[in-house]
Amino acid sequence: MNKLLFSCLLLLVSISINAQSKKSKDKNAIKEMCGCFEVTFNFSETFNYSDDATYKPSKTKVDKGLEWAGLVEDENNKISIQHLLQVGNPAKPMIIKHWRQDWLFQNRDFYMFNGNNNWTFEQKDKKEVKKQWTQKVYQVDDSPRYEGSGTWVHVDGKSYWESETTAPLPRREYTKRSDYNITLRGNRHEITNYGWVHDQDNSKIIREADKEDILLAKEKGYNTYIRVADSKCKAAADWWKANSKKWQLVRNKWDEVFSRNTNLTLETKVDNKPLYKHLFSDEITEEKEMNKVIESFVKK
Repeated sequence: MNKLLFSCLLLLVSISINAQSKKSKDKNAIKEMCGCFEVTFNFSETFNYSDDATYKPSKTKVDKGLEWAGLVEDENNKISIQHLLQVGNPAKPMIIKHWRQDWLFQNRDFYMFNGNNNWTFEQKDKKEVKKQWTQKVYQVDDSPRYEGSGTWVHVDGKSYWESETTAPLPRREYTKRSDYNITLRGNRHEITNYGWVHDQDNSKIIREADKEDILLAKEKGYNTYIRVADSKCKAAADWWKANSKKWQLVRNKWDEVFSRNTNLTLETKVDNKPLYKHLFSDEITEEKEMNKVIESFVKK
């Protein structure tokens, strides 16, 4: 083997090792978001751009809670984390199934929120998502919420990921506001020495067909996840063990829906109930029942 060929092989091996090392750092950072956390949710409207003199900004919102984030899947190109809220009397807490985040490496398939309970299917070029991770966020009933792609950065002792994407109104807003229909979310997830931070710079957008988007206001979100002993979240972890099989079946059905790779519009209510109320019912236990309920919310 001549020296040039040997040097080229060494370079390729070095590049491969470095790439794998970077991906391992990415995966470790994502999994740092698992565990038991005392969470503080902070949201405050910062600027408004309304022409309406009577416009009233959203009130500053601060909430606290105990949250368990459990590892559901840990594969080479996918990590799935389920969040559960643990509330009420610590001696006998109530468990609330919360959001879920899936992280996919070099994912190309996206469902982008476009208002009116509609998600537009988009397929990106390989070059656009090279070495990136997509964060796909799901509602409490595992229906879609928002997703965005970005590169994990590890520099100066920091590990963080950023993206910007469209999303539905958060629960704290859609029960009170109807003057905008899209949240443009600027998301930053940063791992810290105490846990992690979800830092947000959001825009409140009015979107109408065949018109330019209108910026109504801006909002700052700063959610801190302070790690505490896993034993504090034992009730939530136990609840997930007891209920995980049911929600695996729900995720399986949604995976089948998403695999259709076409625009997705969901009903707000069926039989006068939102999807989560159907699925949270103890009476819905069989796979066929779950599939039928979910399919009834998918507009044809």
